[in-house]
Amino acid sequence: MIKNKGIFNNIYKNLVTPILKTDTGIDAEYLTNLSLSLLTFCSNNRNWPLVSRMIENLNQEFCVVDNRLHQKICGIDFFNPVGLAAGFDKNGDAANIWRDFGFGFAEIGTVTKFAQSGNPKPRLFRLAAEEAALNRMGFNNNGAENLVKNFLKQGVYLKKNRKNNCLGINFGKSKITKLSEATEDYLTSIKLLIPYCDYAAINVSSPNTEGLRKLQDPILLKELLREIKNLDNCPPLFVKIAPDLSFKDIDDICQLISDENIDGMIATNTSLDRLGLEQRKIKQTGLLLSEENGGLSGKPLQLKANQIIRHIHNIDKNINLIGVGGIDSPNSAWERICSGASLVQLYTGWVYKGPQLVPNILNGIIKQLNIHQLSNIKEAIGSNLEWIE
Repeated sequence: MIKNKGIFNNIYKNLVTPILKTDTGIDAEYLTNLSLSLLTFCSNNRNWPLVSRMIENLNQEFCVVDNRLHQKICGIDFFNPVGLAAGFDKNGDAANIWRDFGFGFAEIGTVTKFAQSGNPKPRLFRLAAEEAALNRMGFNNNGAENLVKNFLKQGVYLKKNRKNNCLGINFGKSKITKLSEATEDYLTSIKLLIPYCDYAAINVSSPNTEGLRKLQDPILLKELLREIKNLDNCPPLFVKIAPDLSFKDIDDICQLISDENIDGMIATNTSLDRLGLEQRKIKQTGLLLSEENGGLSGKPLQLKANQIIRHIHNIDKNINLIGVGGIDSPNSAWERICSGASLVQLYTGWVYKGPQLVPNILNGIIKQLNIHQLSNIKEAIGSNLEWIE
């Protein structure tokens, strides 16, 4: 198939990229919501002739097809290893369009049992020079019941009837729910959405819901995971962990994952560590980064997130890993895979680099497979192979 001439990437470079070069200007959350509104319209109306042609061009520009990128993990077909991370499409508003941006899968959410507005604004900040972001969104979403309605509205089929549209759903605890009642809160959301999710990500690591990270304690986490696993038709489960855990804490969770036959882990969420940027000032508030609440994402997290993936893979090579945090180039995606991640996810890097990042990564991986004479991406996982120009 002949690719088009990069019209959508050029639009992004000319209209959006200049905005992202400064911390101030158009509010980061407003810009995200505006972009998502446009994508939602297209996802809801993809059968309209004009929208259909646009999506076809989008697909031609960003989709890369190569059988060597395909993996079957936990019974799920991943046509390529690059996914959209949770947090961008919280309500599944554009669930029907992410595959046309070239993603092999998309993670919807975080969704909670109850609809909630999240933390007070402003709550999302660009750190343009560092290609990073600070967020304290607080699981703002319209609730699990609304997510079902959104899927139905877009014609998102039940997973058993769906092709080439792999969707994970990220589940969190509602803010108003006590920690002692967290299990029931998760169960309610997951029960509603089991028919639609290829896998469930259990988010116990966001820094923006008070007390949530306590659920990473092995005793509490074991109780939660056992109850979820007992659900009828339970999907594959991936536990999303924080980058701020000690290696000892990570080891304990890995042991739990193995003991309870949990399918995998997502490493990592955003960080409370300021990663050397403690004196960086947030211009909108006048405060230093060390004085601000919220999780740091983007390029500064790259090294730490990769170290955690490598550590987990070295502990237990049977744990399926999804690597996320600071991936912003073909090189960094290849490094994460060769450190032990079967799949990778993008968010902050995708925003700064633009939609061309997905095909760039996929083509970069294909080039490395050729150079290292590998027949499938699975052979690269945990191989520690270097990136070769």
